[in-house]
Amino acid sequence: MAETAKLSAASKLKSKSSNPTKLGISLKKMRRHWQLYLLVSLPVAYFILFKYVPILGVQIAFKDLNPIKGIWGSPWVGFKHFQSFFEHPNFWLLIKNTLYLSLYSLAVGFPAPILLALMLNELKNGLFKRSVQMITYAPYFISTVVMVSMIILFLSPRIGVIDHIRTALGLASINFMGKPSLFSTIFVLSDVWQFMGYSAIIYIAALAGVNPHLYEASKIDGATRLQKIIHIDIPSIMPVMVLLLILNMGHLLSIGFEKVYLLQNPLNIGASEIISTYVYKVGLVQANYSFSSAVGLFNSFINLMLLLFANYGARRITGSGLF
Repeated sequence: MAETAKLSAASKLKSKSSNPTKLGISLKKMRRHWQLYLLVSLPVAYFILFKYVPILGVQIAFKDLNPIKGIWGSPWVGFKHFQSFFEHPNFWLLIKNTLYLSLYSLAVGFPAPILLALMLNELKNGLFKRSVQMITYAPYFISTVVMVSMIILFLSPRIGVIDHIRTALGLASINFMGKPSLFSTIFVLSDVWQFMGYSAIIYIAALAGVNPHLYEASKIDGATRLQKIIHIDIPSIMPVMVLLLILNMGHLLSIGFEKVYLLQNPLNIGASEIISTYVYKVGLVQANYSFSSAVGLFNSFINLMLLLFANYGARRITGSGLF
């Protein structure tokens, strides 16, 4: 019995030594494909150094930052800066302006490239289709500063193109950039004009992958163009639409800072002051880094919650999500 047990134990050890471990298999694969791992190491190093390591600096939101003592030597103050932000007189104004501008941009800017892609997909004239794509895609390459300069020049009273057209039609001159009620519309429509063509590319690519037999079957069944769009095109691009909607929800409160800040003036500040511009003015201009970090962290937390909520809703409704 003892000899049998020894033989079985020895056979087990021999089998274990002969069977390669998971670590050994992984190392063997890495040696075999070392070129690919070397290629991917640079992006990984970039994200670690510039995305994950700076997360350690988030702690200044819970400290009174002292430049002499540094981040690690500054005293902890808990949720003091968060409380100061929540009790700030402009807290609800910032939340309202940011949410309104973000939801307005999402409501108008999200369906616009989808409609453009569906319309381009119906075009049969190749030259006209390519021309429309080029014309709608070109504004994407205009920088934010140039775009804002164009908006101000076009909408400027007395010298702007829009004002000249209104004067020619016998209408009164309007200072568009001086009216708070018009700020959000100007911001959103100019964004749609600039990014609609670029955003439509992914939908055009998704429509290009639709099975042609579906169109042939619908043609035999006598379906109209509208019915083809509703029953073939839209269901085909629905996963892409859901994915992009979830990603847009993830940065709902992180609406572009540069354009809003450049379009601001003392007349429309009541409608154009959002969280990102407020963080810039308080954090960099007034050098209140701890307070601005607390505001930015609050903004990121809300965006994370919106992303999780949108992903959960998308999975419940459509069965597909980001994760």
